[in-house]
Amino acid sequence: MSELPPNDSGSFDEIVEAETDRDPDLAVIEAGSRTLRTQGGPPQADVPARPEDPEVDKALREVEAELATRWGETKLEPSVARIAALMDVLGEPQRSYPSIHITGTNGKTSTARMIEALLGAFELRTGRYTSPHVQSITERISLDGAPVSAERFVETYQDVKPYVEMVDARQEYRLSFFEVLTGMAYAAFADAPVDVAVVEVGMGGSWDATNVIDAGVAVVTPIDLDHTDRLGTTPAEIAAEKSGIVKRDATVIMAQQPVDAAQVLLKKAVEVDATVAREGLEFGVVARQVAVGGQLVTLRGLGGEYPEVYLPLHGEHQAHNAAVALAAVEAFFGVGAQHAQPLDIDTVRKAFAAVASPGRLEVVRRSPTVVLDAAHNPAGARAVAAAIGEAFQFSRLIGVVGASGDKNVRGLLEAFEPVFAEVVVTRNTSHRAMDADELAAIAVEVFGEDRVQVEPRLPDALEAAITLAEEEGEFAGGGVLVTGSVITVGEARLLLGKG
Repeated sequence: MSELPPNDSGSFDEIVEAETDRDPDLAVIEAGSRTLRTQGGPPQADVPARPEDPEVDKALREVEAELATRWGETKLEPSVARIAALMDVLGEPQRSYPSIHITGTNGKTSTARMIEALLGAFELRTGRYTSPHVQSITERISLDGAPVSAERFVETYQDVKPYVEMVDARQEYRLSFFEVLTGMAYAAFADAPVDVAVVEVGMGGSWDATNVIDAGVAVVTPIDLDHTDRLGTTPAEIAAEKSGIVKRDATVIMAQQPVDAAQVLLKKAVEVDATVAREGLEFGVVARQVAVGGQLVTLRGLGGEYPEVYLPLHGEHQAHNAAVALAAVEAFFGVGAQHAQPLDIDTVRKAFAAVASPGRLEVVRRSPTVVLDAAHNPAGARAVAAAIGEAFQFSRLIGVVGASGDKNVRGLLEAFEPVFAEVVVTRNTSHRAMDADELAAIAVEVFGEDRVQVEPRLPDALEAAITLAEEEGEFAGGGVLVTGSVITVGEARLLLGKG
């Protein structure tokens, strides 16, 4: 039996309580650390811990507590009226720099990180706004590839707070948690100032709070069924909502899409005179092979071919994300429109080699190997199932699954069924988590009773999975994959001593 490592900052329950006292939906999300890399530039910053200075920590907690009084990210009123009003009283900070806007169902954050790394390698000062966060709320707003400091986060909040209260007083509903953070990000980027902002939508596109920017480059990662209660029940309906980020005369970088979704996106591009570059036609992945800690890819961009690019991330889906990111940066620099020369290959190689995407097939433990992945819908699960077989030679893979009740859990489990020898179902601490027994009932239908174990507490589920992976000598190559929710993955990271 391999015991979980102790955590110096207190028990798991204490850590989770400290992170969730503001809003369970925003707590302990995603996974940190960096994927193994064999070459490249300076590593990105680690996931920041709580501030060491007690006064700074107190100030940050006060900000978190104030934000917790607002609507959480799962409660939405589809309108950009409030965020537009905030931008107006702040002096339209989002118009002081060019932007690259990213929407889609899966791959947004990985693609945003790659775009950021490429722009930084070409000596541009970047601002990146992504969600959800890892252990610290400050990670949502990054400058030059690193989360803003706690001090700067608090200062930014205090700067915008009077304007937020002014807008609150004039609107039917107060600004939400996500709207306030979006305003803070845009203000911080203007104050820095940044050369370019890389912005990931929170949900959808048209009415997402981020959609008060006029991005010259709009990126659409693969669209699939997710958030169907809010965005639509078909890829075409979801694409119609996400196409709202495409602005007049912009360039649209479109990942491979379902046919009906692609038709909707192309129609929107025609309506606003946008230029479209499609994966598989104008750009794409030429070749890829598995390498130590990742893969070696050859990409075709808008300006030419980029051979032998090392990407320290696993899976074919990450190679496609890399192709999309490269095309987006080429479009930003005018490649393909103003000139056809490729970007400097050495700079591109250096940038990609330094990329990290936390919580995406992230190894957090060895003997047995424990991998974290934040897949939470069937499309993401299928990509991970294919990638884990390619990147890891597990003789026996045990799944730990904790999912949210509003997701397509059956589809998620069906995607993993071929690769999991057994599955341990559990739940995370979020009030949105599906009950472990309810999840187990679905898992039994998919896997059969003999392959399903129920452990309502995540710490117990991890220990049970590790025990199963180590059970017999012939299974010396056993491994564990923790998945199903970004919250589950984040909490597992803390349990495994990575917080």
